[in-house]
Order: sequence, then structure tokens, then C-alpha cells
Amino acid sequence: MFACPVCGGRLKENRFGLACKKGHRFDAAAQGYVNLLSARHDPGNAGDNAMMVAARTAFLETGHYRKLADRLAETAASLLKDTPDAEVIDCGCGEGYYTNICAAALPEVSFYGIDLAKSGVRHAAAAAKSAGISNVRFAAASAFELPFADRSADLLLSVFAPVAGEEYKRVLKKGGKLVIVSPSPEHLFGMKGVLYEKPYKNRPNVYDLKGFAEAGSERLEYDITLGSHRQIMDLYTMTPYYYKTPAGGRERLEALETLDTRVGFEIMTFRKK
Repeated sequence: MFACPVCGGRLKENRFGLACKKGHRFDAAAQGYVNLLSARHDPGNAGDNAMMVAARTAFLETGHYRKLADRLAETAASLLKDTPDAEVIDCGCGEGYYTNICAAALPEVSFYGIDLAKSGVRHAAAAAKSAGISNVRFAAASAFELPFADRSADLLLSVFAPVAGEEYKRVLKKGGKLVIVSPSPEHLFGMKGVLYEKPYKNRPNVYDLKGFAEAGSERLEYDITLGSHRQIMDLYTMTPYYYKTPAGGRERLEALETLDTRVGFEIMTFRKK
């Protein structure tokens, strides 16, 4: 399924990692992932930094977003019910939380997770290996330069990740599906009420996806309670608010030991025409 980022040829697995017919080799790391980033990316600095990956990993392991992961797996199962030997790519998989849960729920489907951050896919591959999930592969790669052949995927997932419409259209088969998850208007509104004097609702995301037709949408919202200072700060660190919150707002948040907030997700499905 993976394609060589140098020549575009098909990559096949060997005992060292992946290689194409022209001799381009990509050795697998000890955790099992491969680095397929093109030369334009600095592997050491691409994507989220290790601090953000660690915070997101710790927060997701609390289970507060498990409802979203399970709903994503249900959505994938429904979209692939008539597709034997399906191939699914999680574009911008981060630390692999959603990818691994979906792969475990759909063992007959082949999953591939890619992310710019080596620290993310390193954790994702190690977690899959530890859990015995054998139908998923991870690689460091860009969603805007997907290391996959044209018309090779049945389903693409994009969860809180940049949307690369042209690449998605190239890689998906005709009639293939794309699922995009983004924040709903009230996502983390309780946290924003602490961070900002005038908290604001998120604006709906609008996607100009040429060659795609919208095939469905739903909103998943529920309330969570963060029961420790650590959980609060892990959630804060994994969000964009970490970089753009006034000092006073951060100080108010750091003083809390518990926090109630609503979380919300827009789940949109598109079909390649």
C-alpha cells in the first residue's frame, strides 16, 4: 500500500522495513514505524513537538474522548460494510489513538496512519504492537504528500488535522469516502470560559473539496469533568489555546483542580465523485 516518496514505486515489506524495485530503502524503527517524509521536511522538527504529543497521549488515555473514537469506528464500519479487503488511511494520526481503536474494532480492514511528527507515529506504532493490533502500519509522512499510489484507498480519516483535498482526491478510489472530524461550536467552551474574558464559540469549518460530494454529517456532544490539575493542563497543552492564551487566562486555569466543560465534534462524510 505504501508508495516510495522518492520514485513513487510500490513499497514492499522486508525484514528491515520497506523497499521499492529501484532500491530505495526505508528501515523500520524499533517501534515498527517507517520515515517516509520527503527531503523538504526536517524529521526532527516536523509536526507537533514531543511535549504536545505527550500531553495528548496522557489526556486521551483518560478516556474522555473514547466516545468519539468509538463513533468513528462505527462510522468506518458502516461505510466499509460492502468493501472487502478495505484500505483505510488516517491522515494526521498523531499518537495513533483513533487509528488503533478503529483498527482493533475492524480487524479485517487494513489501516495506515501517517503524521508529520515522528514522536507521534513512534508512540502509535509502539501502542499497536503492545496491544497486539496487527492490521495497522504507521509512517512519518505529510498529508499533503501522501506516500500512497493513486486511487488506492477506500476510506480516509482526518481527525483534527489539516485537510489536503487534492491529495485526498488523488489517493481515494472512485466512490471512496472521506471522514473529517472538527470541533463543534461549543467544543471546550467551559475551558474557554476560564481562559478568556469573553469566550467565543467555534465557527463551523467550511471545506472547498473539489471532486467530492457531502454524504452525511452528525454532531457528537457531551459534558466531561476533568478531575485533576494534570488532566486540565494536558488538555490545555494539546490545544491551540496553549499558544495564544493571555497570561491571565493561563494563570486562572493553572489554579484549578477540577474543570467541567462540554466537548463537541462535527463528523462529516464526503464521497469522491
